[in-house]
Amino acid sequence: MTTDAPTHLPDGRPIPLMTGDERLMLESWLDFHRATLELKCAGLEDSQLRLAAAGPSELTLLGLVQHLAECERNWFQRVVGGLDVPPVYGEGNEAGYGLEAGRGLGEALAVWREEIARGREVCAGRGLERAGVIQGGPMAGVEVSVRWVLIHMIEEYARHNGHADILRECIDGVTGA
Repeated sequence: MTTDAPTHLPDGRPIPLMTGDERLMLESWLDFHRATLELKCAGLEDSQLRLAAAGPSELTLLGLVQHLAECERNWFQRVVGGLDVPPVYGEGNEAGYGLEAGRGLGEALAVWREEIARGREVCAGRGLERAGVIQGGPMAGVEVSVRWVLIHMIEEYARHNGHADILRECIDGVTGA
């Protein structure tokens, strides 16, 4: 029996594919987690997005958006694409967590979306087995496949969405998603 399943949850997030092509399934899970991060930030004031609500950690929701923009750039442009691109938020803020007074969620989300779009462009037409090279850190020089990068990015978002869950609950009590 076949039924037409919904493609989006009531909150607007895309439902990851449950059957079908491996590449499309991986990309749909990554899109789900990207949408989850954005949902965790929705409806908050700037001061709340900058609040390190789960002390002693200094992690903030705005910092997570910026960090994941940097992750998008690193794994898709630097590793998969072999491009020499600078840190999204400049030297001294390579992880992206550092906040600036004039940069709010709107700008951070726009930058994050641009990094996602660039990553999609880099990956277009590259098979899952195609290798890229890790550029820095303790694994510098190690080859990884596009498949590995997609799986790693799903893990990266899932882990940080867990952090975002805790931060959001501490800020205003909103749970779930």
